Amino acid sequence: MNIDEYIKEQQQLINDHLKKEIKKIEMPLNLYTALEYAIEAGGKRLRPILMMATFDAFNENKKKVIQPAIALELIHTYSLIHDDLPAMDDDDFRRGKPTIHKQFDEATAILIGDGLLTYAFQIISMSKELEAEEKVYCLHQLSQASGFEGMIAGQYLDLKAENEELTEQQLIGVHRKKTGELIRAAVKIGSYLGKATPPQIEALNQFADYLGLIFQIQDDILDVTGTDDEIGKPTGSDEGNNKSTYPKILGLEGALKKKQTYIDLAVEKYNEAKINHPFLLDLINLFGNRSY
Repeated sequence: MNIDEYIKEQQQLINDHLKKEIKKIEMPLNLYTALEYAIEAGGKRLRPILMMATFDAFNENKKKVIQPAIALELIHTYSLIHDDLPAMDDDDFRRGKPTIHKQFDEATAILIGDGLLTYAFQIISMSKELEAEEKVYCLHQLSQASGFEGMIAGQYLDLKAENEELTEQQLIGVHRKKTGELIRAAVKIGSYLGKATPPQIEALNQFADYLGLIFQIQDDILDVTGTDDEIGKPTGSDEGNNKSTYPKILGLEGALKKKQTYIDLAVEKYNEAKINHPFLLDLINLFGNRSY
């Protein structure tokens, strides 16, 4: 099996479980329709796949990790829905389809986002596969990554940075919060549930930090070099909003070199963790060279 086959297999597993999870919810039909639209909007499921791949490096019992992975994807989906709102990035399209507030309305988008975030924690708290201590760890990592110390702070800083000239270090700080914390949570939960040793968890935590920066640099590069069809939304939005990005600060060639530096560092930390899971290593290149 190659990395593409592995990705497709994990995507199918995640999508099947997502559909099963939302069918358990008792809610108004029209709200459920919007929820189903949000869940089936075509996400690549990279974050839960990353969590599961990290877990796979230590343990083959996927029953242990699938619900935290689903919870992670629900949180990520919530963040995109709220990011797209008029008060935030004001985007009309996501993954090639109208955003939730365009397909339905703004109030529905806010409620779906709120519901996804809270239901993510409900899934973990009700899991029959996780021990109490494991539930606490997962809840702590995900709430910290998605809250005031993570995505919320990152989104706030990102919005305030419009029309501002950030330094590279300031930009790294924004992206570590907005993008990186949830990626780090994916890796930390996967390694913890898989029973990695503390030194391995720490090495993989640093691996994930670099992976988050790789992901964001490629995001910035795609906004310059990608097409609307490839990334599922209009390109050039960063420049239009006068945002500081890696290509803007370093130039396109400089951004590409910086990405390669982080790829090398991520590989170094992977090796430091002393594991043998080629798919996890392949995800570095996938995050860094994706076209979506």
